[in-house]
Amino acid sequence: MIAEKIHAIWSRELKLEEFSDTDDFFNLGGHSLIMANIQVAIVSELGIEVPMDQLFRKSTVKEISEHIEAALSAA
Repeated sequence: MIAEKIHAIWSRELKLEEFSDTDDFFNLGGHSLIMANIQVAIVSELGIEVPMDQLFRKSTVKEISEHIEAALSAA
């Protein structure tokens, strides 16, 4: 469920319809301004803040989703 939401956010912000959850954000044409928009959207739509450094280190939908799921489980 979280992966689907993250995928939808990426799709909207990157203006891409088709990509894999294991595709790298930067290889898809992403850059820091788009990542800032994604960070805001995650907070707005999922209610959790992912630090920017984590978004850059975990640069796939799969990795970010796993990070969020772990954070929610720990809370």
